[in-house]
Amino acid sequence: MLVCRSIILGGLALMVWYGEAIGQIEGDLPKLGQKLSLAQADAFATLALKNIEQEFPHKTGIVWSTPDLVGPPRQLHPAFYGSFDWHSCVHGHWMLVRLLRLHPDLSEAKQIRQQMERHLTRENLVEEARHFQTKDNKPFERMYGWAWFLQLVVELDQWGDADGKRWRENLRPLEDVLVANAFDYLPKLSHPIRTGEHHDTGFALALILDYARHVNSLELEALIIQRARDYYADDIDYPTRYEPSGHDFFSSGWNEADLMRRVLASGDYQEWLLRFLPALAKPDGDMGKLLTPVEVSDVTDGKLVHLAGLNLSRAWCLNGIADALPEGSPMRERLRESSNQHGAVGLSYVFSGHYEGDHWLATFAVYWLTEAGISGQR
Repeated sequence: MLVCRSIILGGLALMVWYGEAIGQIEGDLPKLGQKLSLAQADAFATLALKNIEQEFPHKTGIVWSTPDLVGPPRQLHPAFYGSFDWHSCVHGHWMLVRLLRLHPDLSEAKQIRQQMERHLTRENLVEEARHFQTKDNKPFERMYGWAWFLQLVVELDQWGDADGKRWRENLRPLEDVLVANAFDYLPKLSHPIRTGEHHDTGFALALILDYARHVNSLELEALIIQRARDYYADDIDYPTRYEPSGHDFFSSGWNEADLMRRVLASGDYQEWLLRFLPALAKPDGDMGKLLTPVEVSDVTDGKLVHLAGLNLSRAWCLNGIADALPEGSPMRERLRESSNQHGAVGLSYVFSGHYEGDHWLATFAVYWLTEAGISGQR
C-alpha cells in the first residue's frame, strides 16, 4: 500500500507517493533553503541505506582484461558495490554523510556510521583505487563518478567528527589516483562532451573545481578554470529548443552556465550569460523548454526515469546561477521560480518505490535542497 499526500511547493500542486517501507515524511517537504526536518532527512537516509547495501542488480563498466577481474560486485568494488552502479553508490555515501553532518540527531545515525565503517576502510579504498590504475580501466567512471567521489572527500573533510576524519583519511588512496587521472586526461580532452547523461564535461568540471578549491589545490583549480575557459568562454546563443533529450538527467546548457558562474567574476559572468542565453533577460524571451519541468512517462524504465533527475539537476543549476547574479537582475527571479518548479516536480518521483529511480534520485534531491555547490552552503 502506498501513502499519498498532496503538497504545494513552488506554487505547484503535486501528489507525492511514499512507500510504506520508507515511511511517511511528516510535514510538507521543505522549500529551497529551508532546513530539512529530522523526519524528512531520515526518509532520504533510509532510502540510501537500503540501496548502498543492495548488490544486485548491478551494472559495471569494468573492462575484464584479466581473469582476476571477473567476480561479483563486492569483490570488484568492496567499498561501492551497491545501488546498481559504482557512481550511484558513491553519491549515496555522499548523501548519507551530508545528512549526518547537517543532522547529527538522525534516527538512522548509528546505522549510517556502521555502514561507513564497513565500507570506507583503507583496505577497501586501496582495492578500489587499483582498478583506476590499469590501462584498460583508467577511464572507468570518467568523469561523473570521479566528481562524486571527490564530493564525498569534501563532505568528510569539512566535518569535525572523529569517525568522519578517519574515513576521510581512508579515501586518500583513491583520491590521489583520481586526481592524477584528471591531470592526465583534461589536457588531452580537446573538446567538451555535451550530453544530458554521465559524460557531460560541464557537470564534472564544476564539482571537481569545488573540490580543488576546498583542498586548496591551486594547480588543479588552475587546470579546471583554463579548461572551462577553453571549452565555454566563447559560447553564444545556446540552442534552447534542443533540450531535453529522452534520457537526459542533465541539461548540458545549464551545467555549463553553472560551471561558468564558478569561473568568471560577477560582472563578466552576467555578460557571458546574456551572450549564452540572450532570451533569458526578457520576461517573455523564448527559452524553449529549458525553464519548463518535465514529466516521466514510466518510472519503472531505468532510462526514462532519468527525466526525474533532470528536474532536480536543473533545479540546483538554476538556483546556483541565480545566486551568482546581482540583486535586482531581471533574470534572477525568473531562474528562482523555475528552480522551485523543477525541484517540486523532481521531488514527486524520489520515493516512487521502484529501484530504477530510488537508487539515485534522493542524492539529487538532497544536493538541491541543501544548496550544495553554492558559496556559503550550510
